[in-house]
Amino acid sequence: MNRPTHGALHHVEIWVPDLDRALTSLGWLLQTLGYTVSQSWDTGRSWLLGPTYLVLEQSPALTADRRDRRQPGLNHLAFHVEDATTVERLAADAARHGWSLMFPELHPHAGGTQHYAAYLENTDGFEVELVAINPPQSR
Repeated sequence: MNRPTHGALHHVEIWVPDLDRALTSLGWLLQTLGYTVSQSWDTGRSWLLGPTYLVLEQSPALTADRRDRRQPGLNHLAFHVEDATTVERLAADAARHGWSLMFPELHPHAGGTQHYAAYLENTDGFEVELVAINPPQSR
């Protein structure tokens, strides 16, 4: 395990309405981004990348069956990806894993002309942003 930097994110726990659907979409994405499963139990999984881990859990204490990113709380998770080619490949592959492209009319610059990213939403309403570390140079 890498030694964390003071103030770095330790972990994120996401409660999901259906663990199998979450594993199909979020689990696929995490593994594709290089996370490895570190724990597994009947109602959840955790993935590790460096010193940070992410948990998906279908908790019996849930009070709703769909995520609404527009309500107070976490809006989305944003992940670095190597470059624009990787952003496009992941966005295309994501459709086979329960994701749809948000803001297709603005893709890949929905975050502005200097920001190259894909914004994806899964069937349970979770949003992720895949941001190119090395975006193409603007003209």
